[in-house]
Amino acid sequence: MTARRHVVAVGVFDGLHRGHRRIIDTGLTRAREAGDDVGFAVVTFDPHPDAVLGKAPAELPLTPPREKVELLRAWGVDRVHVLPFDRELSALEPEAFVERHLRATLGVIRLVTGPDFALGRGRRGTVAHLAALGARAGFAVETVPLLLEHHGPVSSTRVRGALRGGDVGFAAELLGRPYSIDGRVVRGWGIGTKLAYPTANLDPLEPRFLPADGVYAGWVHVPGDGAGPGPRGARRGAISLGLRPTFDGHDRALEVHVLDWVNDLRDMDLRVEFMTWIRGQEKFDDAAALVEALGRDVACCREVLQEEAGRG
Repeated sequence: MTARRHVVAVGVFDGLHRGHRRIIDTGLTRAREAGDDVGFAVVTFDPHPDAVLGKAPAELPLTPPREKVELLRAWGVDRVHVLPFDRELSALEPEAFVERHLRATLGVIRLVTGPDFALGRGRRGTVAHLAALGARAGFAVETVPLLLEHHGPVSSTRVRGALRGGDVGFAAELLGRPYSIDGRVVRGWGIGTKLAYPTANLDPLEPRFLPADGVYAGWVHVPGDGAGPGPRGARRGAISLGLRPTFDGHDRALEVHVLDWVNDLRDMDLRVEFMTWIRGQEKFDDAAALVEALGRDVACCREVLQEEAGRG
């Protein structure tokens, strides 16, 4: 048995939205109430169990593993265990999963879950089953009610739906923060520079779900800068996601024009936060028409983000 005991939450937690945050905050509170020798741990999985078991299309994650661990740590979680989900893990009976991954490793004293939670082979480890198991093994089970808003639960499915429609504002409301992507600046076609609107071409650091194609206003976090008007010194940005139809592009690209920025961004890791949908992707007749549209986009982004900074 591990030396330190833990309150534990188990789940995929894709997106780490506000419903998940309610579970995490409950766990943190219970750990504090239990004493200084009790920590709070999160056990999560990668890849998504549904993808491994063929229960749903294999969609890219809203929060890849590295980002998920980073965010959970920022929220105050003491330990994060990312278990590789495979057929062997899915075949474990609930009793075996609890013994191997919760009791022996973490010394679980309380399991905090959502109401529809289940683990183990065939999802046999329902909340009721785990409560009975905990009564015998010496840990409690606490169920946190669903967070219901806008005629439904706050869920990863609804976050994905909002992003698919380009509604990054509603996605941010469900998440409790703007949807963001971390990416390395890589060499692009050089088109933006020729058009007087240089863009940084971003290669996401981890495979992840992307919003709908189009142009967005957003904040750009540049390492070592922190002098912008946005949150934590972020810069204003015009973010473009799509196929570059004016130039017959075939590969989906994520680009950002950082407003009022003149320095080289190559090989930097940037974080872009999607704030507002500006327009869908369009194919223009020629480069001059595209330049005119880019000017409107940048002006709109500047105005939107100035208002956003004022509210902040």
